[in-house]
Amino acid sequence: HIHCHLSKEFSSASSTTTVGTVTSRVTKNGDAVMEKDLLSHEDLAAARGMVDDIFDETYREKEGPKPPLRYVWRNIILMSLLHLGAIFGLTLIPSAKIQTLAWAVLCFVVSALGITAGSHRLWSHRSYKATLPLRIFLTIANSVAFQNDIYEWVRDHRVHHKFSETDADPHNAMRGFFFSHIGWLLVRKHPDVIEKGQKLDLSDIKADKVVMFQRKYYKPSVVLLCFTLPTVVPWYFWDESIIISFFIPAILRYTIGLNATWLVNSAAHMFGNRPYDQNINPRENPLVSLGALGEGFHNYHHTFPYDYSTSEFGWRFNLTTAFIDFMCLLGLASDRKKVSKEVILARKMRTGDGSHKSG
Repeated sequence: HIHCHLSKEFSSASSTTTVGTVTSRVTKNGDAVMEKDLLSHEDLAAARGMVDDIFDETYREKEGPKPPLRYVWRNIILMSLLHLGAIFGLTLIPSAKIQTLAWAVLCFVVSALGITAGSHRLWSHRSYKATLPLRIFLTIANSVAFQNDIYEWVRDHRVHHKFSETDADPHNAMRGFFFSHIGWLLVRKHPDVIEKGQKLDLSDIKADKVVMFQRKYYKPSVVLLCFTLPTVVPWYFWDESIIISFFIPAILRYTIGLNATWLVNSAAHMFGNRPYDQNINPRENPLVSLGALGEGFHNYHHTFPYDYSTSEFGWRFNLTTAFIDFMCLLGLASDRKKVSKEVILARKMRTGDGSHKSG
């Protein structure tokens, strides 16, 4: 019998002991006033043994002019070629076999899970635990996605949460839609991003042999899993043309996967309501959730980064949550962290924008 419990450290029932330590500190984040949670973040974070994805109110941006933009021409050229290839891939869709299109969708879903269930919810936030076979699968899926190795992804993502919408945020949405979507990859990182990234505690990631194995062999893994395998399967098994096999399941699928992830950094930081915390930028964006397998409930996620579901609505627009729950059922995942309804409601009443009443 598999015990697949939801970890309830975060529910008010088992947290009554910590309610006494509640502090309603009002702190300044740029211009936004932020209040602390019913249960202090420190208690919740301690349960995962981590605080590096919790917003750091002590950070101050440096005075004076911003450093000049330095373009990374290699990335600009490669991203331009990639998107041109994806447009060409779109024109090939009518000529592709139905199996090829189904294969492309499968590759997309697998690669997306490598990011959402893997580098995001498991490794960046430690919001659930995964057994070795599941970690190996998610690492393979992560290489299919080709969005930097897990170690680097986690480092950038923790910095993004800890210093959200500041100079130390790799894709600071205050610098506009284009920058937070793709522009941040086309210019050199702000010095604060690098400085803060070096100070993060990544010992848990370094201790994961699967992650460090991927890091060591990342380039060959990407060539094999992101480009070669998606291309060879349709060509070999159902005689699809090599051009279609390359431009749809490899190039177009990869480009759509990148943009789905980027929309979480751009659109979900700009468009939508803020039912949990109106003092922060991230929003609830169901369309982004649809494309990013459940990662668009972004106001919730930045308010409660330790929730394995990144949403209070379970499987709604959230294939990743369904996947993690299924893995739990199979005994491959456990210890899912969830925020209790009472804590969520109290937070909505206190810092939300009121939109939850109409929704």
